[in-house]
Amino acid sequence: MKVGILGSGMVGETIGSKLVALGHAVKLGSRSATNEKASAWVSQAGALASQGTFAEAAAFGELLFNCTPGSVALEVLEAAGHVHLNGKVMIDVSNPLLFAKGAPPTLFVTNDDSLGERLQRAFPELLLVKTLNTVNCSVMVDPGRVPGEHTMFLCGNDAGAKARVRQVLSDFGWRDVIDLGDISNARATEALLPLWVRLWGVLQTGDFNLKVVR
Repeated sequence: MKVGILGSGMVGETIGSKLVALGHAVKLGSRSATNEKASAWVSQAGALASQGTFAEAAAFGELLFNCTPGSVALEVLEAAGHVHLNGKVMIDVSNPLLFAKGAPPTLFVTNDDSLGERLQRAFPELLLVKTLNTVNCSVMVDPGRVPGEHTMFLCGNDAGAKARVRQVLSDFGWRDVIDLGDISNARATEALLPLWVRLWGVLQTGDFNLKVVR
């Protein structure tokens, strides 16, 4: 499968490396087709890895990941272009974190809206699925870093898209996945971030997650 990843930071590179290890061709998208960080990742990731602009990555991928900071996510999707996004499944791992007031960050949208909904409204033909945004990038692709079974959430408007994303999550190693419903439920998963950053500070590690006990 061809996968386009928007974002060449730690999250994009970590997910890209996992996908390459699973045998998928991955194009890492940045503002510049010659982004130095992306070039370094391509050099170490191997023959299945490539880089390009946001638009080139979006055009390349049968499946897309949004791994950009929430503050620029809408701008990045605009740069990727409607023509390259329409009808495709996108896994959105971004969060509406605002660092203007220092640490810990706050949320720039919450309660009656979410970043996931804003992206879906701006790109109504995009099959957006919100998931993986409640753990750090290492746990995203290797849930076994945290002992025992623990929970991943997903939400989105299209049942077929969510079924496809469930398979990706399974390939990453996730066993306990709860479908919260339509994309408006991104309000709930994004709202976990203030708790997450405080837990990180207390635990002094990002290798943790929540388990829903039934």
